[in-house]
Amino acid sequence: MKKLLLPVFLALFISPAFSQYPAGTSMAAKKWSDSVYNSLTPVQRIAQLMVVRLSSMNSAREVIFLDAEVEDLIRRYNIGGLVLFQGGPVRQAETLNRLQAMARTPLLTCIDAEWGVGMRILDSVLPLPRQMMLGAMQDAGVVYKYGNIVAEQCRRLGIHVNYAPVIDINNNPNNPVINDRSFGEDKYKVASFGLAYTRGMQDLGVMACAKHFPGHGDVSVDSHYDLPVINKSMKQLDSLELYPFRKLVDAGVASMMVAHLFIPAIDSTPNRATSLSPANVNGLLRTSLGFTGLTFTDALEMQGVKKFFPDGEASVLSLIAGNDMLCLPGDVPLALDKIQEAIKQGRLSWNDIELHCKKVLLAKYLYALPNLQPINTNNLAADLNKDILSMRKLVAENAITLVTKTDDLFFPLKYKKREKIAVILTGTDTLNEFGRQLQAKYKAHVFYAPSNLSLEGATAIVNSTTDYTRFIVGIHNLGRSPASNFGLGAGIISLVKQLPASKTILFQFANAYAARNWCNAPNLVVCYEDDPVTQATAVSLLAGQLSYKGSLPVTVCDSLQYGRGIASAHTFEWMNANAIAANSLKLNTIDSIVTDAIAKKAIPGCVVLALKDGKLAYEKAFGTVSFQDSTPVKINSVYDMASVTKICATTISLMKLYDEGKLDLKKTLGDYLPWTRGSNKEKITVEEMLIHQGGLSAFIPFHRETLDKNGVPMYGYFSNVESKDSFAIPVATSMFMRNSWKDTMYRRILQSPLGPSGKYVYSDNDFILLGKIVESITGTTLDQYAASTFYAPLGLTS
Repeated sequence: MKKLLLPVFLALFISPAFSQYPAGTSMAAKKWSDSVYNSLTPVQRIAQLMVVRLSSMNSAREVIFLDAEVEDLIRRYNIGGLVLFQGGPVRQAETLNRLQAMARTPLLTCIDAEWGVGMRILDSVLPLPRQMMLGAMQDAGVVYKYGNIVAEQCRRLGIHVNYAPVIDINNNPNNPVINDRSFGEDKYKVASFGLAYTRGMQDLGVMACAKHFPGHGDVSVDSHYDLPVINKSMKQLDSLELYPFRKLVDAGVASMMVAHLFIPAIDSTPNRATSLSPANVNGLLRTSLGFTGLTFTDALEMQGVKKFFPDGEASVLSLIAGNDMLCLPGDVPLALDKIQEAIKQGRLSWNDIELHCKKVLLAKYLYALPNLQPINTNNLAADLNKDILSMRKLVAENAITLVTKTDDLFFPLKYKKREKIAVILTGTDTLNEFGRQLQAKYKAHVFYAPSNLSLEGATAIVNSTTDYTRFIVGIHNLGRSPASNFGLGAGIISLVKQLPASKTILFQFANAYAARNWCNAPNLVVCYEDDPVTQATAVSLLAGQLSYKGSLPVTVCDSLQYGRGIASAHTFEWMNANAIAANSLKLNTIDSIVTDAIAKKAIPGCVVLALKDGKLAYEKAFGTVSFQDSTPVKINSVYDMASVTKICATTISLMKLYDEGKLDLKKTLGDYLPWTRGSNKEKITVEEMLIHQGGLSAFIPFHRETLDKNGVPMYGYFSNVESKDSFAIPVATSMFMRNSWKDTMYRRILQSPLGPSGKYVYSDNDFILLGKIVESITGTTLDQYAASTFYAPLGLTS
């Protein structure tokens, strides 16, 4: 059970005026943290707040390992944490084993691995797709699995904290630092996917770290080199930038990284970054948002703070602001001296240090101690890589976005004998997986357009392909900097513009913002990443073996807005315009119903989609996202729906069975479920259950029977290992319920008190029994019936 409770423990830290430990902290955790704290010298207590790097790179981009320096800091000061950057997995594992063995207090090991540890390891380990590609998906469940994979990598490599997810809302196309590290520009999707990533890691015992508070998305300056400025009001910040952070705080994210930003609405002190601001950390983050977990500063060696507060002063101000851990403070002995001097001056107190130190120690107890055994280097690289390719493929299948299409020339692309198809690979002079598969499938001829292609070279390629009937262009090897137009030269842009537009399809293997160069392309696919798995998946989509599912996570230009994407090249094509016009009166009725519902405050807004014979007949957004939030609903707004199974499985199944004459609303539970006969529930009608007027109890606390007086699951009800014969019902990670307990729950429903009929009492029990009626009529389980009848034909993924 400890895994399940880790986020809860760290989410309960309270203010310095109270105990250093949150309510619910175990006596064992308090005893360990107190004993370690008492064993430390005053200087070591400060040093516990320091996180230092294990490696760096010189001006020639060569890796410099800092083992000797770090060993010295551990011996002299007993520093609190390490952060891994460059180096191979075996080298890093051996170094961590040696350093943990010599440390008197367990080191909290961290990594900045937003897209997997392969983001940082220079050899042997592949990275996962960046968050922008994840943001193009519709299914948060994939993001949860992604978080699981990253957590498993971290655990295998002895990492306790991953500085992820990025929950900045990237609504500035010129952002040089966040860019494709963000899930996108929609605050709801950023919050939803950030929460899924967080849970994916924390459910497996790795601390997540949401960043960069209070939001680094709307800037055009890189805080590594200077201090970015955001001139927004608190109302604007609260309605947009702070939204994902507020949601993750509420959900129990264990730690937060504070950004180096200058936001006058929060703190107008000249050149004071948000990471150094008490108004931001102790005020906005802790008091207003109620965050009580661990806070890390962003790297204090970055020029966003170092430029204005050098020589250890940034470390002092970070602690005064309310931060717990100082990430990359630079000169550690100098920072320690400065902090002690600040304590003597009364700018800081030893009580502040005690609070921060004990929070760090409790985090070590929860996250480091359970996984402190030496790292086994046997098959290490293979273990770190084992799930990467399958996750890359899953993400590519869900994210690649068909942005524009004109006709069926490429949807799907069918091979015709003697047809000449040209494949033009830009940014490369060698055959890649995209070109190789197109050659094999379509006998296509491949042409190369290197990054430095001249205007004359572009014209030469066009002139040599005049007798080709279709053109497939792969845009490869682009950079991520908007300032350099992502590395796209004038020659490649000219080449694309000279090709016959209606006969050409572009596959851009780079982040979505680069598509600003072909906003008017009639056939455009954005693939986000440029690796062999993504390239192979793109060919499968072109061939019609897969359906397009992705949508743009950001706005690229006026014609390529956020959310644009043809969700499936086949299922969601629009009906003929004349057919839609002929049914306009029926469709207009939808508008009047929804408008009336909004006017009467039955709903704040909604999206309505109608399909007829497999084609899209109607799709429209109405109203706002809530009664308190005036943000307009968009076609691609993401809804966080409570009790979703009732709406999207049980109710629609009952409606279909009713339409087919298989369900009678006037019949009773006893008619459909013989095992209810003889109980006081047998006379309740289907109609009464649908409107919650059958007298069923509002809530039955089934779970309480499985817990002891301390709230701990009792032996015999749950197992850590799945067994199809006995424990096959998943409750949480590594927790499965006894199969027979379902029957007990149905029996408890039948035994529960029955209220008067005709009185509305909202009850989950109504829909539990209605689901059983669906299964009784169809002869299959509710999930199987809903999936085969509705989800699969509609192309729904979640």
